Amino acid sequence: SEIEYLAFYDQLTRLPNRRLLLDRLQQALAASVRSGTEGALLFIDLDNFKYANDAAGHDAGDLLLKVVAKRLSAVLRNSDTLCRLGGDEFAAILPQLGGASQAEALAERLIAAVNGPILIRGVDMRVGASIGIAWCPTHAADPGLLLRQADRAMYVAKQAGKNTYRHFDRAMLFDNETLLALPAFTDTENAAAE
Repeated sequence: SEIEYLAFYDQLTRLPNRRLLLDRLQQALAASVRSGTEGALLFIDLDNFKYANDAAGHDAGDLLLKVVAKRLSAVLRNSDTLCRLGGDEFAAILPQLGGASQAEALAERLIAAVNGPILIRGVDMRVGASIGIAWCPTHAADPGLLLRQADRAMYVAKQAGKNTYRHFDRAMLFDNETLLALPAFTDTENAAAE
């Protein structure tokens, strides 16, 4: 129904939204535990989106997000789930991976797909992507916690110079530089993540 669609999908990109991501992530975590295989969650944040959005206008920014969503979707496997979290943030659930090298190869392909020229109304709105990778169920068995861990790894990727990826490492939980770079979670986000 239309109400269900509005509740679970992003209206701009037509991708699953944060609510549906958390549900599908819970399913992926349960499947990983049952099968004994690992999956990954990729937290994808666009680099320089704010500059491109401000320079060309919000309508052009919306078109840019649609193009990026299509490019990211084209790279992923049929079994993967791409979601738009909001703003210029996306997440990808990658179930049943063969190891870190497969997640890294997908992350590199996602970054390359976003980095290509994007012309919107004659304006080159080139952006990049920083990606954080967290493993399920190794890093967390809770969807909200896993999302936060992938988010932390993404901020480490941004600090490393953008247009790259980083794996979550438990040391990030205690790294003050990483913690200071993270945006504060609202009480609602904290409650949902715990």
